[in-house]
Amino acid sequence: MKNILCLNKIAKVGTDKLDPAVYNVGTEVANPDGIMVRSAAMHEMAFGPELQAIARAGAGVNNIPVDRCSEEGIVVFNTPGANANGVKELAICALMLASRDVVGGIKWASTLTEDVAKSVEKGKSKFAGVEIQGKTLGVIGLGAIGGLVANAAVALGMKVVGCDPFLSVDAAWNIDHNVVKAASYEDVFKAADYVTLHVPSTKDTKGMINADTLATMKDGVRIINLARADLVNAADLKAALASGKVASYVVDFPTEETIGVDGIVAIPHLGASTEESEDNCAVMAAVQLDDFLRHGNIKNSVNYPNVSMPMGGDKRVCVFHKNIPNMISQITAVLAETHANIENMINKSKGDNAYTVVDVTGAVSDDLVAKLTAVDGIVKVRVI
Repeated sequence: MKNILCLNKIAKVGTDKLDPAVYNVGTEVANPDGIMVRSAAMHEMAFGPELQAIARAGAGVNNIPVDRCSEEGIVVFNTPGANANGVKELAICALMLASRDVVGGIKWASTLTEDVAKSVEKGKSKFAGVEIQGKTLGVIGLGAIGGLVANAAVALGMKVVGCDPFLSVDAAWNIDHNVVKAASYEDVFKAADYVTLHVPSTKDTKGMINADTLATMKDGVRIINLARADLVNAADLKAALASGKVASYVVDFPTEETIGVDGIVAIPHLGASTEESEDNCAVMAAVQLDDFLRHGNIKNSVNYPNVSMPMGGDKRVCVFHKNIPNMISQITAVLAETHANIENMINKSKGDNAYTVVDVTGAVSDDLVAKLTAVDGIVKVRVI
């Protein structure tokens, strides 16, 4: 029996994918083989030697100590695309909120007590805005979410220019042919009346919207951030709002710096908060976790490469190691030394981390595991 600890409420349609004959799933499970999580902070958690994987039911993994997991041979999964439609729909809403002061108008209307209809007609001009049709939307990141937003904006009559240095071939095929592919983020910033952000928070993207990049944008630009708060330098953004350089800012990640500021619409992280998104994320997370724990296959990991191979042989040896020279030869040498016959083998890498899966016939001894683990550069060995 494998133990799965849920740190947040995970949709039942997802946990139902974990066979109760194989898995013990719950919020109080001890010594977990796997963890399912949404937003719970894990950076201070201690991980036991039993832990093999963490499955994040969502895209962002800022709440998970990914580097520490890599050092301990723990695979971290996320669920890219599972919540994409929910975020896309909120992005369309955000376009409207950035264009027209709907929020301010609603707040004002709720204060009216007498002769309401007359007061509305007299005061509504304070909340007038602009239309999106014919305007240019700049999309930063054209992946699962950004691509859908770009296509929706085209359908709504907008001109769309986007940039994604890491755009996959599959993602590119799904983008409307009317979307102009820019060579750089700077080209997007210069062209756009609206800028919408759909990139992860990394060392390269944190603070990407700042005084310098704002200076390259059109006067009166409207910015939408449904990705992560730290993509935008809040102080620089507020200065640009005060000067009129930025007309409005819609953010799905409120902070102390962005609450109660004129021109900022702060949404309480509702991007993926739909029943459908939560179900989709839970199902994808559970399926990926199950395939890894039972078969050693990896799909949609943020720290290890995608590796999938049909099971063959008597045992499967899964080796987590550094992406350095001569690892494969050392692994196969140990297998030969311990008389394990290789039936199938696959090796892939992702950044500094690599993963080798070997199906063998014959017994897999404790000696084999010990000798592999002793090889410099090997992080962990798992036998299925």
